[in-house]
Amino acid sequence: QVQLVESGGGLVQPGGSLRLSCAASGFTLDAYAIGWFRQAPGKEREGVACISNGGSSTFYKDSVKGRFTISRDNAKNTLYLQMNGLKPEDPAVYYCAADSRGMAHYCSWHAFEYNYWGQGTQVTVSS
Repeated sequence: QVQLVESGGGLVQPGGSLRLSCAASGFTLDAYAIGWFRQAPGKEREGVACISNGGSSTFYKDSVKGRFTISRDNAKNTLYLQMNGLKPEDPAVYYCAADSRGMAHYCSWHAFEYNYWGQGTQVTVSS
């Protein structure tokens, strides 16, 4: 059974850091493109970062470039999103999602193109 479990969310002050984890089971994470999405109350779910299968390519939303970094630990079958310099516009529920299509050097910003989703983890930025 394919499963994604996010963790690492919490409350942090502006300018602080969090590292989100996305642990996969039932499939090999490295074989899938993985996206990080977030959804704030009253807003649409948006992609913030993604990594292609095999990790050859990573992409970031402009508003998080230079602050967020995707990394992968294949031995743990886990993907991470390191978030530094958190801003008041970053709070949301953060989700990881897997796309099984296996397209090289590609990952999508579109939520509908992802097959599997985690349950989400809440990120709050407040002083």
